Amino acid sequence: MSDKTPQKPQILTFGCRLNRYESEVMGQYADGLGDVVVVNTCAVTAEAERQARQAIRRLNRKDDQKRIVVTGCAAQLNPQKWSELPGVVQVLGNEDKLQAENWTNEAIASGNQVSDIMSVKQTAAQVVTEFTGRTRAFVQVQQGCDHRCTFCVIPFGRGPSRSVTIEGVIDQARALVERDYKEVVLTGVDIASWKSDKDDRLALGDLCKAVLKAVPELQRLRLSSIDPIGFDETLWELLATEPRLMPHLHLSVQAGSDMILKRMKRRHLTADVDQLVQKLRSIRPDIGLSVDIIAGFPTEDDVYFQETYDFLKAQAFPYLHVFPYSERKDTPAAQMPAVAVAVRKERAAKLRELGIHSSKQFHESLIGRDVHILMETPDHGHSEQFAFATLQGELATPGEIISARVIAGNSDGIVVERR
Repeated sequence: MSDKTPQKPQILTFGCRLNRYESEVMGQYADGLGDVVVVNTCAVTAEAERQARQAIRRLNRKDDQKRIVVTGCAAQLNPQKWSELPGVVQVLGNEDKLQAENWTNEAIASGNQVSDIMSVKQTAAQVVTEFTGRTRAFVQVQQGCDHRCTFCVIPFGRGPSRSVTIEGVIDQARALVERDYKEVVLTGVDIASWKSDKDDRLALGDLCKAVLKAVPELQRLRLSSIDPIGFDETLWELLATEPRLMPHLHLSVQAGSDMILKRMKRRHLTADVDQLVQKLRSIRPDIGLSVDIIAGFPTEDDVYFQETYDFLKAQAFPYLHVFPYSERKDTPAAQMPAVAVAVRKERAAKLRELGIHSSKQFHESLIGRDVHILMETPDHGHSEQFAFATLQGELATPGEIISARVIAGNSDGIVVERR
């Protein structure tokens, strides 16, 4: 009899923070299935799908004895396509991958399991107590999306919006704090749509307030991507008064031209974003703002692109996440007049260059400020504003929060020394 400890499965994760969180859930359930490789796919862009397909072929060439299980949004949307790739023994749907009973040798051998995601009405809390190689932890608060942006297939990969209960979120946060995690990030597909199952007047801010009150040992609470019109009164109150709620937000803006925003079927216009940003900076002057932007959306001519460029320049967002538009099959945007791929890439490059300048400005504005860095390695971590920090002098222990002063800043981040 072998005395070897069963190995953990290898998991390759593509895409968003929610996917990373769900990979940890799967790793917990699949512990012991050492000959399994899980590929957790993303469907946001064609490039994300291409990278996942390439990874699967590479895995099979390297070791054709490995059993490859494919899951995630791309797999949910087109399970047959993924099951035909070499080495793939099973495709699991987005809801199915979070069921412990699907992570046994017998279940994997039974073939594809892809439930109708649009019929799912509830999301259960998944208590994950370890995030491999990470010093901050993620807590899922919400799943799915009820909006229909013209460029997006994610609602059909994730299903309708549904929320984890307040009690479920608190239990997750408490379990992580007990494992000595000092920062928790609330994540989901559309966290601004979170609602209580007991009182529909309660919104995301009320959830944050409940978590901070119930888990006083939690030192830092951070929000993942949020819709610009998703701010409720309690969230504003917390941003103004609660130092444990981090001064950093990732806004799903997508464009800086009102006509393009309308054609995207977004729920905000540039004036809404401008008003939001002014209010945020008035109550938290040091706030770090990240935004998602799509370059080269269909019908975006030179005038509309210039509107986006000018808007982003005026707002000086320190962290621009720019993506060239990627056609998604069966979406309304895919039927609109397309911008040439080369032009999309050129415009994305111009916006990224603008982002480099804005990052430098922001990081230089922090010079002389006292910050607290959650260390991820002995000499690197992130500040409250999510500025990437390099520690000079005495090294730190990964996972600890140190007090420091910013002594330099550039486009890559800040340089700090202990106070």
